[in-house]
Parts: sequence; structure tokens; C-alpha cells
Amino acid sequence: MASVLDVDPTSLIEEAAKELKKMPEMAPPVWAAYVKTGRHNERPPAREDWWYVRSAAVLRNIYKLGPVGVSKLRTKYGGRRNRGMAPDRTYKGSGNIIRKIMQKLELVGFVKQEQKGVHKGRVITAQGKSFLDKVASSLYKAPLNLQKQKEEKDKTPVKHKAEAKSQVEQEEKKVEVKKKKTDKEEEKKTEEQPEHKPKEEKPKKEEVKKEKKEGTKKEEKIKEKKKSTKSTKK
Repeated sequence: MASVLDVDPTSLIEEAAKELKKMPEMAPPVWAAYVKTGRHNERPPAREDWWYVRSAAVLRNIYKLGPVGVSKLRTKYGGRRNRGMAPDRTYKGSGNIIRKIMQKLELVGFVKQEQKGVHKGRVITAQGKSFLDKVASSLYKAPLNLQKQKEEKDKTPVKHKAEAKSQVEQEEKKVEVKKKKTDKEEEKKTEEQPEHKPKEEKPKKEEVKKEKKEGTKKEEKIKEKKKSTKSTKK
């Protein structure tokens, strides 16, 4: 059986958050819709299910680091704040959010308070460990199942492969025959249709006006010549 450390942490947290959604004890409080997760953030989280994601991440950290308290997790979920022209400064995350999540995980039975030597805080229980291990094993088995399916497909007998190839070739031939028939029909239609003579372009209005002006000018010149010839005869 796969453990939490054998799986990608982001995928583990996402799957664990989906499972925690099903538990009514892990429901977020009313103020979770508009609260910030720390002083370093400018706005509240964009995701609607951020409470379940954070609680899954806290449970994983308790699995790894336990016994762990709120103060240590505050530094883990803190960050740098952009202060404009002033230099950036690191702030711790919200302790109230972490504390409430731990209390809810304790109600479900995934976490308990314990002291080991000097260290005091929350430790994961057997129930919480089995919960995370089941999620991790489901994620670990998923790629293996995909590999098995691929191997089974590759192991298909040669006869089936040959039959599949022959079927594909037959379908391709049918498509080619249909294309040839449609091409021939289109050629026949184009031959049967009478050839349309191109229409004579009508002279434009501007050209007509120019021709009229030239005609009037010629007539005026002829009249002037006639007058000049009559005057010379006299």
C-alpha cells in the first residue's frame, strides 16, 4: 500500500479535499467566504472550496511534522507582503483559520493532542493515517491501471489487427469510388449547361457626355469654316 510520501502532494491534497467535502463536520464557517488567510494577502482566496483544500494540506503537514502546533503552521502558511515603495516584509498566516481546522479535524477523529518529549501539539491518529493512505494508494494505482490497459491493447492478436486494417482499406476504397462518381457527375452538368455569352458593357454616362461635347465642337468648327468661305467669295 502506497504512503503519503509516494504521491505528488498537490494531487493528494486535491483528492483529500474532495473526500473532506463529503463530511458535514468539516463544513466551513460563515466568515470563510470573505476572510483573508493572512496579513500578507491583499484579497480573500479566489477558490470557493479553499477551506477544504487548506484543511487537507494541514492534515498532510500534521502527518509529516506531528506533533505540531498552530504557531509552527502559521509560519508555514505565511508570506511576503508588498508594501509599495517600502521593502517587502514577511508575515505569518492566520492562526484562527488553522486553529479552527485543527479543531474540526479533531472532531472527525483524524487528529489528537499529544506530547513527545519537549514537543507538544497535534498528532495524526490511526483513522487519519488510513484516510490519507487510501487516497494516496488510489492515486498511486491510477497510472498503473492505465499502463495495464495500454499493455492489453498492445497484446491484441495479429489476426484482429489484420482484419481491422483490411476493413479500413475497404472503407477508404469506397470513399475514393464515391468521390470519382461525384466528380464525373459534376463534369457532365458543366458540359450540358449552355455557354453564356458575356454581356456587352454599356458605355458609362461620363463617356457619353464627352462624346456629345466633342460632336458639338466639330459641328461648330464646320459652321465657322462655311462662314469663312462665304466671306472670301464676296
